[in-house]
Amino acid sequence: MRILFGINIIIQKYKKIYYTNRVRKQCKRCGSNLQVNHMSNVTANTILKNNVNFNGMNIRGGGIVVVGNYFHSGDGCMMITQNHNYDKGNAIPYDDTYIVKSIIIGDFVWLGSRVTILPGVKIGEGAIIQAGAVVSSDIPPYAIAGGNPAKVFKYRDVEHFKKMKVEKKYC
Repeated sequence: MRILFGINIIIQKYKKIYYTNRVRKQCKRCGSNLQVNHMSNVTANTILKNNVNFNGMNIRGGGIVVVGNYFHSGDGCMMITQNHNYDKGNAIPYDDTYIVKSIIIGDFVWLGSRVTILPGVKIGEGAIIQAGAVVSSDIPPYAIAGGNPAKVFKYRDVEHFKKMKVEKKYC
């Protein structure tokens, strides 16, 4: 039984290395200390800063995605940067053109499991997005938001956050 457990640990270690290298090759730019713990996909328009941690991220579409420093995500998260042209197109329900918008994620942002971020969204520094949320509009710095559509329901203790930041107490 111990041998199987040990083999499982070794397999998980090599999977993480594979997933991390795969994302590093897919993205436009990648900072240091990328960690990808589960299968993830990004686009060639994705910019990852330092200390990004994915636990199953799927980034789709033709828009630019910038992920800030010390980013953490739960499993099953998705960022979508394009939408079908449904409003002024030349066919219904939509035509064959796309509306492309960037997604910008600030430093120290944490996404819970199964968060979906829609095109054109900016999430401010230190924000936390609750598991299962659908983010369709900007989230300000230090906000805690959740729901569908995601709404801010609380803010972090900003003074404490800034103190931890000055003291470089990151994970």
